[in-house]
Amino acid sequence: MGLVPSARHASVIKWSTDARSASLNCLLTSNDRTPRGYLRAVAKPRTPAGRAKEIARRLAELYPGAECELTHSNAYELLSATILSAQCTDARVNMVTPSLFARYPQVEYLAAANPAELEEIIRSTGFYQSKARNLIGMAQKVVADFAGEIPSDLDDLVTLPGVGRKTGNVLRSVVFDLPGLAVDTHVGRLSRRLGLTVEEDPVKVEKVLNAFLPPPEWGRFSLRLILHGRRVCDAKKPKCDICELNDICPSSALPTRSQKK
Repeated sequence: MGLVPSARHASVIKWSTDARSASLNCLLTSNDRTPRGYLRAVAKPRTPAGRAKEIARRLAELYPGAECELTHSNAYELLSATILSAQCTDARVNMVTPSLFARYPQVEYLAAANPAELEEIIRSTGFYQSKARNLIGMAQKVVADFAGEIPSDLDDLVTLPGVGRKTGNVLRSVVFDLPGLAVDTHVGRLSRRLGLTVEEDPVKVEKVLNAFLPPPEWGRFSLRLILHGRRVCDAKKPKCDICELNDICPSSALPTRSQKK
């Protein structure tokens, strides 16, 4: 036989429900640090496309102000800094570029640079000889073919020495506010760990990710994956225990290197 709650029991039930609602409202409106579990989905996405959208939503909450960490004030400076960032940290590049741009404040100055002098300025970024050739070659082509203006079209950008799709997409999304999803080592690694793709080729990874999200979101999604890769999803020691994506990440159930020892 079913039980009908008395008036007293009914009031207790109502109070408990109201209290839970109040607690939830406090959780959602608090300005304190985001509690673990706050970003959880009601139901786990069942497809890579659905997972990508949920990942994009959570990363937007975690890193709302994600920005390119290479210091720059215009397209010329960001392009040069991005070329220097190959196999080098952004922090190191940011230590070098003030001297670089003080000596070569415009692309025309860089186009006429003495290779040995340029190499000395950028030496600490590594591979400085090839980077110097690329920087000078890039600058000379910009002056000769684009009237000294950094192009915004990806097909034009990738014709510049030292510029591939990753660098081109960085320029497009950061400086020109155009669609562009840069795939670096972090974006590629996280995309595979999160089960969005099995592709190793950055161009193929880019194509897969582009299909999951609307073009205006491509640039920010890339920046947020990069930040998450640097801060949480480390290549050797991913911090799965504090990751807000671990409940939808196929790799989170796998033992980390530290757990295998």
